[in-house]
Amino acid sequence: MSKKIFFPAVAVIGIASASAFAWWYQNRPNTGPTVVASAPASGVAPAASGAASGRARPVPVEAARVESSRITDDAQAVGSLRSRQSVMLRPEVSGRVATINFRDGDRVKRGQLMVQLDDQLPQAQVQQATAELSIAQANHKRNQELVAQNFVSQRSLDESGANLQVAQAKLALARASAERLKILAPFDGYTGIRSVNVGDYLKDGADIVNVEDIEAIYVDFRLPERVQSKLRKGQRTAVDVDALPGRKFDGLVLAIDPLLDANGRSVGVRACIDNRQLQLRPGMFAKVNTVFGERANALVVPEEAVVPQGGRQFVIKLVPGPEEQSQVSQRVEVKLGIRRPGRVEITQGVALGDLVVTAGQQRLQRDASVVRVVDTSRSGGPGGPGGGPARPTDAASAPDPSGAARGSASASAASGPGAASSAARGLSPRLRPAVASGPNPCLVGLGEGIDSQPGRPGGDRAPPSRTGRPGG
Repeated sequence: MSKKIFFPAVAVIGIASASAFAWWYQNRPNTGPTVVASAPASGVAPAASGAASGRARPVPVEAARVESSRITDDAQAVGSLRSRQSVMLRPEVSGRVATINFRDGDRVKRGQLMVQLDDQLPQAQVQQATAELSIAQANHKRNQELVAQNFVSQRSLDESGANLQVAQAKLALARASAERLKILAPFDGYTGIRSVNVGDYLKDGADIVNVEDIEAIYVDFRLPERVQSKLRKGQRTAVDVDALPGRKFDGLVLAIDPLLDANGRSVGVRACIDNRQLQLRPGMFAKVNTVFGERANALVVPEEAVVPQGGRQFVIKLVPGPEEQSQVSQRVEVKLGIRRPGRVEITQGVALGDLVVTAGQQRLQRDASVVRVVDTSRSGGPGGPGGGPARPTDAASAPDPSGAARGSASASAASGPGAASSAARGLSPRLRPAVASGPNPCLVGLGEGIDSQPGRPGGDRAPPSRTGRPGG
């Protein structure tokens, strides 16, 4: 019985002794000389020493200056190219192909005869109707003379007049039937690859050949509904196509769909590209950048300088401190504008040249904290090794966005019309653009209304006639 009590007692006493020793070891007084001697040698003073001296240790941070830059408000989308006017020629009546008056890929003019179907029977009907009309005209003229001499009654004159009108209607019907066998080009354009030959028997509605007006190319794309209030007719777009890398084409917004897509919540937009050099083809995949506006002197900072907090945006600005060449932190609420890769526009809260913290914000728990700007670049950055203020960027060495724009514009011009002309010279004579000068076809009819003339923007509808059915 005594052993059962002895061993638990020894265990309890041992645990209590170990706990007491551990508490003493953690709370023993720090009287060792090693800590006091090593602190000054390492150059890192403890917080108690800094507080005793009355001087706070500077917090190392990285910083950058607020710069002025050209900002473009735009939106990107993808789209497809299509002809300004496109039609698949189809006969309205059945018949056998007699002649084909075009070649594949040829340029045609509006009203040009493309295909002639066999019209022997309709032409015979026209001749018959013409003869009947001559007889009717002679009978009616004779009755007029006899009525004037009172040799026949007025009823005979009325009957001859009605017969004359019937003969005229028969002739018009015969001519219309003969004209329906002629397939004409509805507008200026280029033919595709025909699918018929001379001697083929065509039923009404059979495909013959497509005609494309590609001197102006449409690009259809969709943008998010949030930008629909910024869209305006006449805005500029920059179009890139994968088939022509490095080339940019200028587009002009022609139309904005008033109906938004309920599935994707997007608005349809159509832009026009001047294609008189025939560089683009319908069906190409395009990347479209629509420009809504530009600001030449926008204030921008690195995006890592922005600190979101509670639904608001802040930056930590560095201002002069109480001591000479010292800087302290100041938290400032800002309003953001357009974001770009690595940069963000500030519309309110900072001024040009202000120094803002880009790294180390988590160390600045309160305003008026003394900071030291760290230079992380090899050739000098916003601050020197000694923690001095950052030097403003040299205007002479700063990149010139306008110069870059001029350079890109010159390069584009060098590779644009000249390259396009060279490409046009490489085409066969019948495939070259007939007129490479003159007004931009996309600008015609862009005023208050849409021009309904064929061959112009908005004039896509060919008059319903024997020429074919649009939109094949």
